[in-house]
Amino acid sequence: MKRVLATGAGAIAVLLAATFILSRRGIALEKARVSGSAIAETRCGPIEYGSAGRGPVVLVVHGAGGGWDQGLDLAGWLARKGYRIVAMSRFGYLRTPVPPDASAEAQADAHACLLDSLGVARAAIIGVSAGAPSALQLAIRHPDRCAALVLMVPAAYAPRPEGAPSVQSPSGAPALFDTALRSDFLFWILTRYLRPLAIRSILGTPTEVVARASASEKARVDLTLRHILPVTPRRRGLLNDATVVSSIRRYDLEAISAPTLVVSAADCGYGTWEPARYTAEHVRGARFLGYPSGGHLLVGHEQEIEAEIFAFLQRAELPMTQ
Repeated sequence: MKRVLATGAGAIAVLLAATFILSRRGIALEKARVSGSAIAETRCGPIEYGSAGRGPVVLVVHGAGGGWDQGLDLAGWLARKGYRIVAMSRFGYLRTPVPPDASAEAQADAHACLLDSLGVARAAIIGVSAGAPSALQLAIRHPDRCAALVLMVPAAYAPRPEGAPSVQSPSGAPALFDTALRSDFLFWILTRYLRPLAIRSILGTPTEVVARASASEKARVDLTLRHILPVTPRRRGLLNDATVVSSIRRYDLEAISAPTLVVSAADCGYGTWEPARYTAEHVRGARFLGYPSGGHLLVGHEQEIEAEIFAFLQRAELPMTQ
């Protein structure tokens, strides 16, 4: 019995050592990946960003758990279509600091400051998930800078029963926020060994939707999960997003003059369907593109959504800025 116990303990020790080595290697690779950004010294403070392509500018405002890298992951395909993609890290993400005022309004002003520093007069804006509040505020506060607005699974306002938040969290998300999203190692473990839980609770997408998706869509889900690493330099941004989204209120949607496209899925784990529909109903001339399934990542609709966004931007006739 002692020999059996010793053998078992030895096997566990080997497994733990291998896991630790693999995790360190994987985390180091992700840290190296996010080191290829630039810092713009703007009148709103330093803002980290990445850029790809040439042509009319599309400013990508990433969601929770993101950064400039997530923005390029989401919209990099537009660089192959003749657009210049500029993706920033919002307040508290990666190398962009958190100022005393980190509200959606202050973030919107910082987006305009980044455009100023890059010499861009007007751009199309793509706001994703928790990036939607500042994208909306940019269109409201700086209408001359916003040539077109795309909101994907937006964290936005919708009328709810008294006391109910406009945006919800998937089951298990708060617990994971307090554990795995505090540690690169724990998040690596989560994505490596508890992938279905991570997809459902962090990415807000039903696992059955992913299971029947194409190989390319499954690869996109895996990439999204992996690119949340390193999570520790995104932690302050996540905390700030939690504050902004939990207290979201109705914005002056009727003041938005830019052509607007809003996209969501009915089974989005973060409950963005009603906020997306409400936003599209109150922005003049906006179009709502809704799907019965796909979750927060809109799985199963990637090619169709890309075609819709490309056609939408073509109709917007963006200014040619290199």
